[in-house]
This record gives sequence, structure tokens and C-alpha cells, in this order.
Amino acid sequence: MRTLILGGARSGKSALAERLAVGSGRDVVYIATAQSGDEEMAVRIAHHRARRPVSWLCVEEPLRLAAVLHEHARADRCILVDCLTLWLSNLLGDADAQRFEQERALLLDAWSTLPGEVLMVSNEVGLGIVPLGALTRRFVDEAGRLHQSIAAISERVLFVAAGLPLVLKGTL
Repeated sequence: MRTLILGGARSGKSALAERLAVGSGRDVVYIATAQSGDEEMAVRIAHHRARRPVSWLCVEEPLRLAAVLHEHARADRCILVDCLTLWLSNLLGDADAQRFEQERALLLDAWSTLPGEVLMVSNEVGLGIVPLGALTRRFVDEAGRLHQSIAAISERVLFVAAGLPLVLKGTL
């Protein structure tokens, strides 16, 4: 079962993903894509770490998401990826301009074949105004296209607002 969990900032999407991971009854591998570039991000990362059960294996991987998914996905495991939009930001900022397209293709190829349960958290950023800068417009465009591609090949898609999940595809 592959689940995409979308929502805005502080919507409760990560907390929902964590509850679903615990409820799966499987060993959990948490794949963190964030990089601690400043004090504010370090605080966010620390908050997420403090919330996770100590029994969960945590893998920090900002770029090679498909490779890490292949490495850790097993029939008896639940993989929780937090978050897809941070991974996208990391790749769009990479010095290799082709890296995003390559990693995106690898992720989409891997997504529908992964064993076990996989939960993917991502920020929905397309509900607001169109950003002014070219890079931020590209980020919103790429995030929207990536969400559509992942949603199309997921068994379940959830949207979270105010801590409440709305089922867009599949069942809760």
C-alpha cells in the first residue's frame, strides 16, 4: 500500500503519517529528507525527532530517495518519508541541473513496485497565489506535477487540514 499525504504547513500531515505508521503494526523506517541549513530548520528537525518512537530506524537522505526506498522497503516494514517537497527543494538547488529529472524518474519507477507499506508526506503548495520569482514558480509547478504523478500510482491519497484527514483516493 502506497499512500500520499498532502497538506499545508502545520496541517497535521506528519502527525497523521506517524499514527498510520504506528497503526500498521510493522517495523518502521523513517526517511528524513530535510537538511539543517539554519537554526529554524534545526529546531523543526529536533521537534520531529523528539516525536518519533526510538524503535524506528531513521535514515537521513536529502537526494537519493528512490535508492533508499529500494534499500529499506520490505513486506514486513512501513516506510515513512517526510517530506517530498523538501526532497524537491534539495534537488532543485543541486548544482547538477539534470539531477532532479533523473531522481524524479527513479522515484516514479520505484513507487508502484515497493513492497510493504509506504507513506509519503508532502506539502501542498499550489493553493495560494502564483509566486513572483522564477525558482519559486518552478518549485510550485514541479511540486504540483510530482504530486499528480505520485497520486496517480498510489492506492491512497489523503489531504490534511486542521489535523483532519480528507480521503481523496482509497480508504482511511
